Amino acid sequence: MDQPVKFYQTGTFTVGNRLLAPEQRSVQSSSERSNSLNSGHRACQGCGEALGARYAVDAAMRATGNQLIAANATGCLEVFSTPYPETSWQLPWIHSLFGNAAAVGTGIAAALKVKAIKAAAAQGAPHAGQARSAVRVIAQGGDGGTTDIGFGCLSGMFERNDDVLYICYDNEAYMNTGVQRSSATPPAARTATTMAVGEHPGAEFGQGKYLPGIAMAHEIPYVATATVADLHDLEAKVERAMGLHGARYLHILVPCPLGWGSASHDTIKLARLARETGIFPVFEAEHGEVTRVTKIRRHVPVDDYLRPQKRFAHLFGTPGQPQMLARIQAHADRNIRRYGLLDEAGA
Repeated sequence: MDQPVKFYQTGTFTVGNRLLAPEQRSVQSSSERSNSLNSGHRACQGCGEALGARYAVDAAMRATGNQLIAANATGCLEVFSTPYPETSWQLPWIHSLFGNAAAVGTGIAAALKVKAIKAAAAQGAPHAGQARSAVRVIAQGGDGGTTDIGFGCLSGMFERNDDVLYICYDNEAYMNTGVQRSSATPPAARTATTMAVGEHPGAEFGQGKYLPGIAMAHEIPYVATATVADLHDLEAKVERAMGLHGARYLHILVPCPLGWGSASHDTIKLARLARETGIFPVFEAEHGEVTRVTKIRRHVPVDDYLRPQKRFAHLFGTPGQPQMLARIQAHADRNIRRYGLLDEAGA
């Protein structure tokens, strides 16, 4: 016997467990979300960065009561969202150069602080010099603009403890300019500048930078990692970050179907596997100390994560590269030990 199907919808293209109690729902499940990065942009199908930016900025907008300004480095996110004369952004948004988003964010925050102090002084408020603006600032960019070109500006922002949340959308290469290696590209990955040829194909082992660790070394108020596979975790970390003042850093893994050679429908799956293998540890830290980690729910070997990506195809088949696979597995195992990602029962 046929039965009618009842659809639960809120009037927008929303995700995130709408059948949960309201206080448990994600920002994305609400029809009142800000849609800060609106539809109509030109991202590739399955783009993890488009998802990460929408999730993070909408969460920041809700946390600040829509009192938010964004500085955006040059890169994929800027290019696909603002092809002149169009834009998909629905908040005050400033395009910076490739390498100075952190510095531009610092400048915006400084200007807002001066305005708040002057307004408080004009009203004769006591301690006017300590006044803070209700408008908050985020700066954002990809791994190229963060770990490489903008590294100096970002370190300066951390060292000065400027009141900015910097968000890195890490797709592990310079995707916008043709998939060249960045310092966030994982070892053995094939890119346009680390070809899968020779005795040791792909990106070299022992190179690159781990920005969350470097941010922690600055002992700033808040550092966290997240993936687009866990919406509630990502949004909670943005809300936590916006509840603090000073320099904060959020590093989000955003798979790129084009650069990774993966199916567009596998974006969330790959982000989840990166966490479940230990390749990408998910944690929070305050003032240089890890305060919380997301435990691995179902520990899987790194092969499960690497196989769906054509950038690692040279590691498999005949003869393959079993030694390189073993080194990648050892790296994931070290992350598991370092951050305590497995419960004793699952170890």
